Amino acid sequence: MTGVPASAAGGSGAKPVRGGKLGAAAVNQASLWNIANILTMARLLLVPGFVVLLLHNGGYDPAWRSFAWAAFAIAMITDLFDGHLARTYNLVTDFGKIADPIADKAIMGAALICLSYLGDLPWWVTGLILFREIGITLMRFWVIRHAVIPASRGGKMKTLAQGTAVGMYVLALTGPLATLRFWVMAVAVVLTVVTGLDYVRQAVVLRRQGLAAERAEAAAVEASEVCGPAEAER
Repeated sequence: MTGVPASAAGGSGAKPVRGGKLGAAAVNQASLWNIANILTMARLLLVPGFVVLLLHNGGYDPAWRSFAWAAFAIAMITDLFDGHLARTYNLVTDFGKIADPIADKAIMGAALICLSYLGDLPWWVTGLILFREIGITLMRFWVIRHAVIPASRGGKMKTLAQGTAVGMYVLALTGPLATLRFWVMAVAVVLTVVTGLDYVRQAVVLRRQGLAAERAEAAAVEASEVCGPAEAER
């Protein structure tokens, strides 16, 4: 759920060129209707269904919350699968690059907001996580012209911790499991903050490097334009 996302979707199975990299022509041939994009769209469609299930009957019915947990789990699993398919079979489309992070934030945001609305989760936790997720997504677009911020191991651990914690809060747990989910959420919050700060650092560094490279390239072009006529007169 995470940078230009790992699950950037879309493609018709074009063969990679020498070196294992996909040429521009192959990327342009990627089809919108491929399995990775379909999984992403299915995850988006699950969001309203998940909300209805979670809030049904006042939001405190253990059976309906179990159904909501199942919908949430399916959404998390499809995120893993569409990413794997996109990376393995070079399924890349502009739609997938945009829709995948939106789908990730939509299901997680819906779960957090509903849980806070029901009083199960403090609003500051929801606000902190959503602020981090939206902020990092915008920051990725801020630096995408210069470089792509890679998904870090810490970011993957954060995603796993968030998904596990939110899933445990969706279930109507009591006793020791209710205590355990508190600590899992605490770990998720810490990872959210730490990895968020690391992404900010990476974004600033990459943008500075990108701007410096652009200035150097512009200076080289200007120098060649100045030297060109002089060489021609010799």
